[in-house]
Amino acid sequence: MILLMVLLAVIGGCLLSIQAAVNGRLGSQVGVLKTAFLTFSIGAMITVLLILFFEQPHDVTLMDVPKWRLLGAFCGVPYILIMIFAVQRIGTAVATVAVIFGQLTMSMLIDNFGWLGNNVMPFSWPRVLAVVCLAIALYFIYASNRAETQAN
Repeated sequence: MILLMVLLAVIGGCLLSIQAAVNGRLGSQVGVLKTAFLTFSIGAMITVLLILFFEQPHDVTLMDVPKWRLLGAFCGVPYILIMIFAVQRIGTAVATVAVIFGQLTMSMLIDNFGWLGNNVMPFSWPRVLAVVCLAIALYFIYASNRAETQAN
């Protein structure tokens, strides 16, 4: 089951990269905000259908949870807008690796301190080394893009 979840997360990452590349091109043609609106509108319609046909009933509703837990919904808008804007200027690879670097760094802080009600998973050398390796990868991908852009 764990391997399946890791595989699904990798597939999710692949889909985000495809979305970033497609939205970056669309955003350069029709505008960043219109592209973001399209993404969220279609996403909302698909989610409504999934809720209607597949969602199991829960004892707690969205109105019953602490209101701070609803703030996660606001995180998607800046992400989509930033990616549409960034991909046009720095490319899909650099933008994606930068996002993953940000995700990994913040997720390790959340794990380490148990923020937002999550279980504590302390920093370890392998985890810190993973962030450093990703930072190095980000540098090399960015530097490669710059070198190729300057050569053209």
